Amino acid sequence: MEKTWMRLAALAGMVMGLTHCGVSSGGLGNMGGPTLEERAAKIAAEPTGNFYYGRRYFVEKTRFWGYLREPRQDWNRAKLVMMREDKKRVPDRFHEDGPPGKRYAQDNNFEYRIRGNYTGREVYDPNSNQFLPEFMLTGYELLDQRPGWLFKPSDRYNRFRITLLPR
Repeated sequence: MEKTWMRLAALAGMVMGLTHCGVSSGGLGNMGGPTLEERAAKIAAEPTGNFYYGRRYFVEKTRFWGYLREPRQDWNRAKLVMMREDKKRVPDRFHEDGPPGKRYAQDNNFEYRIRGNYTGREVYDPNSNQFLPEFMLTGYELLDQRPGWLFKPSDRYNRFRITLLPR
């Protein structure tokens, strides 16, 4: 009987280990995109200025906007932000139940050049249980509708869970 329990415990440990490896590291992602080298070269060649690069990141029921990073900075240093829209509304400010193409978050994973500034405040998003930096949006320009993965090629997007986190 003791050997059976030991075997079951070992088997359970292996299954948990394999499951953990598949989720947190390696494996093919579902976002596509460039190689690591191509992404690094693109970032190194970016124009700089008084703006940020932003990637829209939508997860059901959350209210954060997405990630912002400074020019020529790796995405792993990006910050998940809440957008303040006093001066400019975010690009996808549509009704959540609108028609296709005119629906809130239809721009998930689009890449933008974002203008504005951090307000210095942190804002609570109750649905993700996070305090996030507030960013006052003053303008934006769409750069790419299909930029691919965000932090690493094995990124997996799930619209119902926060799965994209800087490493």
